[in-house]
Amino acid sequence: MPRQVFFYDQPERFVAGTVGQPGSRAFYLQASARGRITSVLLEKAQVAALAERVDEVLDEALRRSSGSVAIPAVAPAELLDSAPLDLPLEQEFRVGTMALAWDGVDERLVVEAQAVVEDAEGEEAAVFDDEDENGPDMLRVRLTGPMARVFAKRALDLVAAGRRPCPFCNLPLDPEGHLCPRANGYRR
Repeated sequence: MPRQVFFYDQPERFVAGTVGQPGSRAFYLQASARGRITSVLLEKAQVAALAERVDEVLDEALRRSSGSVAIPAVAPAELLDSAPLDLPLEQEFRVGTMALAWDGVDERLVVEAQAVVEDAEGEEAAVFDDEDENGPDMLRVRLTGPMARVFAKRALDLVAAGRRPCPFCNLPLDPEGHLCPRANGYRR
């Protein structure tokens, strides 16, 4: 089956969001524009890594341009988005690999999330190139500097809103505690 590319050039909305309670949340990236919504499932660590890297790429683009590109240093308050994910929430695919690039000509951040592809043994297969029409599905989003900052802030806040860490081992605490490796397996 040929690959499906969900492309959003300056979407109306691009956010990371969750469904569920801390400790059992499912994380999503969601892009929407003109009545079309695309949602993809990913891991919490992927959301954190993406948000941190978005900020780093924006900072580097700002530094290299000597401040001439339209990238705010922090997320503009008037653009902040704290609304829940749009419905219907239908997962298109689970994200395997992600890529970021700064388009200096159009001054846009390009975010790509590619579906996980498993080989016959159930292991993750190699990454496909962009020209392979039989490659995995992909979500490609082009964001302005301000919209990218807003995405990164929301995603980092979302990750930080999870379970608080154990004061001894830094692993996440469930409401009923956890078996702490620093306490030789005793419940904390």
